[in-house]
Amino acid sequence: MFMEFINVLKVIFLGIIEGVTEWLPISSTGHMKLFNAFWSMENVSEGFAEMFEYVIQLAAIFAVIILFWKTIFPLGREKNEVGEMKTVWKKDVLSLWGKVAVACVPALLALVLDILFGKLCEKHELIEPLAIACTLILYGVLFIVIENFNKKRDPKITEFSTLSYKYAFFIGCFQLLAAIPGTSRSGITIIGALLLGVDRTTASKFTFILAIPTMVGASAYKLLQFFVNEGTMTGAEVGYLLIGCVVAFAVSMLAVKFLMNFVKKHDFKVFGWYRIVLGVAVIGALIIPTFF
Repeated sequence: MFMEFINVLKVIFLGIIEGVTEWLPISSTGHMKLFNAFWSMENVSEGFAEMFEYVIQLAAIFAVIILFWKTIFPLGREKNEVGEMKTVWKKDVLSLWGKVAVACVPALLALVLDILFGKLCEKHELIEPLAIACTLILYGVLFIVIENFNKKRDPKITEFSTLSYKYAFFIGCFQLLAAIPGTSRSGITIIGALLLGVDRTTASKFTFILAIPTMVGASAYKLLQFFVNEGTMTGAEVGYLLIGCVVAFAVSMLAVKFLMNFVKKHDFKVFGWYRIVLGVAVIGALIIPTFF
């Protein structure tokens, strides 16, 4: 009973971490893996623990769907020639989903790279935390450099209608780098968008909407992989998954609202500095024990 209570606490913490770090450009995967390195769930299968990290992303995605429903739902109502209301397809939303589809093409390769890198980390335990630390620092520096560079120019793209399909594809290509833990899928796509001259608000919105198909696909793959390899979940594991999803959903609602308000008045440099400090701390935690 005590162990189950401790696991529930861990699941709540993991749900909070997912809800916050999935949308802030600081790497949800990196934070989840670092947390599990110090305080992982007990009495659950290894396959469940891995699947859990991906499937609670579905709850985070559901929060985005609710918050951006008016932006992403392609059907609307308008009056016809005789004044009667009719259902119509919204061309601007269809265009947006076309750009999202184009940006998702590189995500398929990113999923393959994620699987391959995961297998590499299984063989070399030190690679993953070290990779997380290095990428936290690298992209933290990039955020600071890019924001300083952007001070000298005005954004070229301030709404979805002026985002071309070509630029959408280029933004999607940046997801390939997210295969390395610690990169941050949202962070790297925002970096890509900023480099192309997209303003912070539009870059953040496009990144969140792009996450819907890419993360649903990744979560579905991990869930299918779990049932193929493990067969089923225990009652306790089902409970842990439900709790994690509820917490991740609630926290995601707050995190997305916070970031969309934050980027209207601030840049991303604070997240860059956070990544650098955390990356240095992780490297220190890896190196210091070797001297004792």
